[in-house]
Amino acid sequence: MAEISGDVGGRFESVSAVLSELIDSGEDVGASVAVLLEGRPVLDIWGGWADEQRTRPWTRDTLTNVWSTTKTMTALCALMLIDRGQLDPDERVAAYWPEFAQNGKENVLVRHLLSHTSGVSGWAQPVEVADLYDWETSTSMLAAQAPWWEPGTASGYHSLNYGHLIGEVVRRITGRKLGRFFAEEVAQPLGADFHIGLPASEFGRVANVIPPPPLPLPEDADMESIAMRTFTGPGPDAAESWTPEWRGADIGAANGHGNARSVARAQAVIANGGAVDGVRLLSQDTIDLIFEEQSNGTDLVLGSPIRFGLGYGLEVSAQPYVPTGRVCFWGGWGGSIIINDLDRGATISYMMNRMSPGLLGSDSGRAIVEAVYAALDG
Repeated sequence: MAEISGDVGGRFESVSAVLSELIDSGEDVGASVAVLLEGRPVLDIWGGWADEQRTRPWTRDTLTNVWSTTKTMTALCALMLIDRGQLDPDERVAAYWPEFAQNGKENVLVRHLLSHTSGVSGWAQPVEVADLYDWETSTSMLAAQAPWWEPGTASGYHSLNYGHLIGEVVRRITGRKLGRFFAEEVAQPLGADFHIGLPASEFGRVANVIPPPPLPLPEDADMESIAMRTFTGPGPDAAESWTPEWRGADIGAANGHGNARSVARAQAVIANGGAVDGVRLLSQDTIDLIFEEQSNGTDLVLGSPIRFGLGYGLEVSAQPYVPTGRVCFWGGWGGSIIINDLDRGATISYMMNRMSPGLLGSDSGRAIVEAVYAALDG
């Protein structure tokens, strides 16, 4: 069996066995899993390989691009500003970012950005991945374009621009770009080894993601549909994440680099009343805002039932392994997942380099989460 390293509490040995089986079967190449209870680590394991050729072991401090799991860090930054009274979820985005009030976006609210209901789920063409690396260019493009549906009426997953939209609001309020705000206000105080914009000095620790098979594109695909406009505005190859330009950019929707430990460390403030090890980021009142339903229905981009609260997904039948109750979650392209379960005081994190087909969730992630819950509830 694949060797699994790290710290395993007695009741979580079954989770270690599942991870070992996933690596042996080839479902995973390298991965890490972490569980915190009431802000304290009770499981912190890793195993496998940091490269597809299986020449470099995945170690304690290996990092990988976690794709849309990054969005939970972006949401956390916005919630912190809400908690401080600097950001009002019911205020118009244009109150903070005046240029945003163009082409029918005058009444888009901050909560619409956080819950993927703003009508701006991607960049209007022409746009290239390289445009994402230029903050002024990319945010100016978003400010100028029209919404693709009536804001606030439905969710349409903000696949790649979530961090630019919220990040520009953060910048207008604080004078700091999202990655810097996260580093100074979240990562450093908590000692969380997570980065939105990875310093070149840390590139040697990265396990490049292993891209999934390309999604089949129907011959009769409507390129003007909201989904196609989102996924082509722009549509990066997963291998783009291997480049220094991607790694170093400020893409709060998709280029966060971390591992299960660092993701769980930062996100555990949600499940632990707003603080971890005496570092307080949120009040309970602000945490409660996460669970105010913002949308519930078939997402216009993902095409599946999604229920959004403020900044996080809430339990829905399409993700049956996420339990009911006071639970918020999200994940990344290829299968990474982070769950905050307030009823159990638990934070569950799974990060890996082999990307499974599909945009949200994977069989591997489901196996890990089910094993963790079996141990928690057993």
